[in-house]
Amino acid sequence: MAEPQILEEKQRLKSLRDMLHQFSAPAAEALIERAGETDIRCFACGHRCLIKPGHDGVCRVRFNDNGTLLVPYGYVGCLACDPIEKKPFFHCLPGSDALTFGVLGCDYHCGYCQNWVTSQMLRDPDAVAPPRKTTPRELVDLAVQHGAPVIASSYNEPLITSEWAVAIFKEAKAAGLVTGYVSNGNGTPQVLEYLRPWVDLYKVDLKSFDDRHYRQLGGRLQPILDTIRTLYEMGLWVEIVTLLIPGFNDSEDELRRLTEFVASVSPDIPWHVSAFHKDYKMTDPENTQPRDLAQAAVIGRAAGLRFIYAGNLPGQVGDLENTQCPHCHALLIERFGYHILDYRLTSQGACPQCGTVIPGRWAEKFEGQIAHLPYLPRLRRRANPLSAGR
Repeated sequence: MAEPQILEEKQRLKSLRDMLHQFSAPAAEALIERAGETDIRCFACGHRCLIKPGHDGVCRVRFNDNGTLLVPYGYVGCLACDPIEKKPFFHCLPGSDALTFGVLGCDYHCGYCQNWVTSQMLRDPDAVAPPRKTTPRELVDLAVQHGAPVIASSYNEPLITSEWAVAIFKEAKAAGLVTGYVSNGNGTPQVLEYLRPWVDLYKVDLKSFDDRHYRQLGGRLQPILDTIRTLYEMGLWVEIVTLLIPGFNDSEDELRRLTEFVASVSPDIPWHVSAFHKDYKMTDPENTQPRDLAQAAVIGRAAGLRFIYAGNLPGQVGDLENTQCPHCHALLIERFGYHILDYRLTSQGACPQCGTVIPGRWAEKFEGQIAHLPYLPRLRRRANPLSAGR
């Protein structure tokens, strides 16, 4: 980068930081530790940054202002009402909507990030997502107005903006809403304990089972594994996603170790294996094919996982979009992408055929929308890619 460009980028970052300072509040005392008079250790994420006055952490949005750690508060960088299946949560209120908000910043720098316009705004000059001022009450009112029973933090890394999320979730729970995190899982005991009373659902991206790969993305593997175990032990509903990237994390050995770990925590944790497509800065690997997802699912089943889903390729992965009874294999929830085609669980969340209770957070009565086949373009029922492996 030429010197004029460097100076221009420095000025852009300074202006952006000055603007974000207007949308900030002091960090929760539970998430910091003072080191001397002005240095502060932050426990919002697994980096545990020691932040000196005038500096910020790895996330770029938690900064030390003369001995006070200021953190994002009072704004959103992205806001949408999404199907809950998009998060993805497949075992919580299927067919419902989740009002989803995101702020700015991330503690990782994944080259394939699909939300880079918000997560990488303080690193990438092409990322632009201006903050919009709002309040917890306004967001909860929006969820209620749109009939969304869930409110979730996503689009950037929620852990680094946990104070703001908790403020929103307190209002949300008072209104009877379900709350969720869509996160990379790079947590600490301190932040998970801080979130525990206010978060119901937690999706973790288990991006790889190789610490070298995690370091390429800006993190480490062990904090993610610790977070998954802790969340499950705390009783939060956990679902895990692995974006399958050819040549990066798709070896049989790595997938075997990854799925064996998940099964060791609980074989009932849903595992979503999703298809990579060229995006942002990662354009070298080939796009993931349906057969790759099917093979990953075979490995996951061999590891003992009972609920495996394939994402991002609607209608191309056989029954890997559906929820089936692990005991009698009855079809319980039929899906096409984010659409629910059929719902057969009982009011107790059990299989109507054999009575097996399916782990999850189910409503007593299905209140989602059943999609009708004629209105789903290019839908073709295909053979189950796993049928030969059963």
